Amino acid sequence: MHYDYLIVGAGLFGACFAHEMYGRGKRCLLIDKRDHIAGNIYTEESMGIQVHKYGAHIFHTSDKEIWDYIGQFAEFNNYINSPIAVYKDELYNLPFNMNTFSKMWGIRTPAEAQKIIAGQIASLNIGEPRNLEEQALSLAGKDVYEKLIKGYTQKQWGRDCRELPAFIIKRVPLRFRYDNNYFNDPYQGIPKGGYTAIAAKMLEGTEVRTGISYREFLRDNREKQSPDTWDKVLYTGMIDEYFDFCLGALEYRSLRFETEELPDEDNFQGNAVVNYTDEAVPYTRIIEHKHFEFGTQHGTVITKEYPAEWKPGDEPYYPVNDDKNMALYAGYRELAQQEKNVLFGGRLGQYRYYDMDKVLRAALDMVAEEL
Repeated sequence: MHYDYLIVGAGLFGACFAHEMYGRGKRCLLIDKRDHIAGNIYTEESMGIQVHKYGAHIFHTSDKEIWDYIGQFAEFNNYINSPIAVYKDELYNLPFNMNTFSKMWGIRTPAEAQKIIAGQIASLNIGEPRNLEEQALSLAGKDVYEKLIKGYTQKQWGRDCRELPAFIIKRVPLRFRYDNNYFNDPYQGIPKGGYTAIAAKMLEGTEVRTGISYREFLRDNREKQSPDTWDKVLYTGMIDEYFDFCLGALEYRSLRFETEELPDEDNFQGNAVVNYTDEAVPYTRIIEHKHFEFGTQHGTVITKEYPAEWKPGDEPYYPVNDDKNMALYAGYRELAQQEKNVLFGGRLGQYRYYDMDKVLRAALDMVAEEL
């Protein structure tokens, strides 16, 4: 069988690319090492609830074209992300807004909150921030940093904030209004019926083979004397793995999930996302999946999310985009540019963190470049 494109990875980037190319008369073969499509946005039903298997995914964008595009594949509800933060025995609203400041300091007005924060920043006498701790303190003051940033960040990165570069926190979104909407984007929601259905609709007409890695697929083809041929490859896996780590391994942060069905409890925490900012708590957040779709089912499903150091064989979630790794990635990018008829896309292929709307935009841009 001859294909125009062999697409490696059934995540949002690969699925979008396949959909667009199929619509233009191209034949695509898509493979994925996992036993399912949809990559990290994969959802599956449990107790009548759509469970986000690889962490919470809330679609949000300011790009009207992308919002209309994703709307072809699913109807979205009007879910608004409004996380809760738990620090020891204290509860706070996120993002940092007047509800947060009122609870923290017993004040009511924006002027009072601004005065407290400005006073704390001034008292620290920080010049040019040398690390993440100094950067966060210089932007948000001591109380917000100590209770809501420090522990969570150290768990997320597995390092002391004083050992992390300042550029990780470019800004701290302080809102001096009573507004718990985490995102500023005008378009936001959760697809009714889950994300996997979106990927399935995108892949209609495309041949899909799951449970096989790129290396295994190439080996099997060689052993079978190449029954499949293709003109180009779209590779959305780890770019360093594609080149057999010849320049060294890029660094990532990984995650571990503990999911639990609670058939006798209808409402575990009252919110879809609850962050735990105290470093003594080993997980960073608990997701209660039914609240993404305003579920009224009997029973509930929760997932605890534990950050972890990445090692080969683990799932890479977050690129560590520090100077060392970006210099290493630049070397791999040069190698990629020398590859004939191979495209590199997505979070792992381009070694960058992408929100879902940016994934779609990048995939559509790549399609346009190919035409």
